[in-house]
Amino acid sequence: MRPEKTPPGSSQLGTSPPVPHHPELDAPPPAASPAMIMSALAAPPIHPSAQAAAPPELTVVVPCYNERPNIAPLIAKLDAALTGIAWEVLFVDDDSPDGTAAEARRIAAHDPRVRCIRRIGRRGLASAVIEGALASSAQYLAVMDGDLQHDETRLPAMLAALRGGDCNLAVASRHVAGGDAAGLGPRWRHALSDGGIHVAQRLLPVRLSDPLSGFFMLPRELFERLAPSLTGQGFKILLDIVLSAPAGLRVTEIPSRFRERAAGKSKLDVLVLAQFAGLLLDKLLGGVVPLRFIAFAAVGALGVLVNLAVLTVALKLGQVPFASAETAATVLAMVFNFVLNNEITYRDQRLRHTPLWRGLVLFMLVCGLGAAAGIGIARALYSEHTAWSLAGATGAVIAVVWNYAVSATLVWRAR
Repeated sequence: MRPEKTPPGSSQLGTSPPVPHHPELDAPPPAASPAMIMSALAAPPIHPSAQAAAPPELTVVVPCYNERPNIAPLIAKLDAALTGIAWEVLFVDDDSPDGTAAEARRIAAHDPRVRCIRRIGRRGLASAVIEGALASSAQYLAVMDGDLQHDETRLPAMLAALRGGDCNLAVASRHVAGGDAAGLGPRWRHALSDGGIHVAQRLLPVRLSDPLSGFFMLPRELFERLAPSLTGQGFKILLDIVLSAPAGLRVTEIPSRFRERAAGKSKLDVLVLAQFAGLLLDKLLGGVVPLRFIAFAAVGALGVLVNLAVLTVALKLGQVPFASAETAATVLAMVFNFVLNNEITYRDQRLRHTPLWRGLVLFMLVCGLGAAAGIGIARALYSEHTAWSLAGATGAVIAVVWNYAVSATLVWRAR
């Protein structure tokens, strides 16, 4: 006898259990609230080119600090300049108090070409560029400022030069035919920039009319190879790249107009040029001695001059007893050293507000212990018939090394 067919909706073991009913699935979707409608209308539309699935060929790395008003205009300018090119922009923000990172992320929520890295406890243009570049997977990297002074319309020409294979570094130059540096501002800024360019050109292995340019492009693969050799300090990352590159670097300069700043405050000042000088010295020494230690020792040497000047004035003009004069001179020299180290040596970790005063107290305690240790060692060496000059120099070196090491650990420690 043939087995009977199982009727639909049942099993051979019996009738299948009824499907559970969920009334909530039959209910119509809730109506959108006025707040939801207004939020959707306020969100900027995703640009058609941003919807493409192709990975970016070009990453534009923008180090920034307090550039909130310039974020949206810069993205709009990049969108207009890079039509037909798969690109992304990566803002590297040093925890700007004006909400720069929040503004970049607001736009990134609707435009996948926009990314942001917010750094806490770390500052400095060069290190920001390195961090941003190493976060990219694009074939090419461009670096430009976030202040709208760089002419973004030069990016396609720079990319075309790299694609053609005639160069592996394209620099937007203010000092070739067709370039313009009028937006640099007052005459003293031009003098600072021109002086730095003149010094840098003496040391560069390749001819470059604008070695202080902050607007350039190179293959990511080349940057990856050079990254371990970069100092990561200061503001002149292009100079660091050129001085770290092996022989055979091929440079093309693209004329570019340097615009006037529309919003925010320029970061170019005398202290930036001091960091620039430190970068050159670091490259000349081959990185054997840490750049921070060189700066710390140089500040210490200036502190000695301050000590002697105050001591001379107190003794000769004020008729102050020697012990009191020496105490005042030492305290003033320590304060001088602290302020200068805070502004130059540890510019990227500068202390402000309450941490500034706490740091000053710690610095004076550290230097006091260092001075005592140096004097004690010098006396011990001298008592063993070591020449006074050698004994004194040894004590001074030990004091400087102690002050540097402990200050870096306690006063300007990285957060």
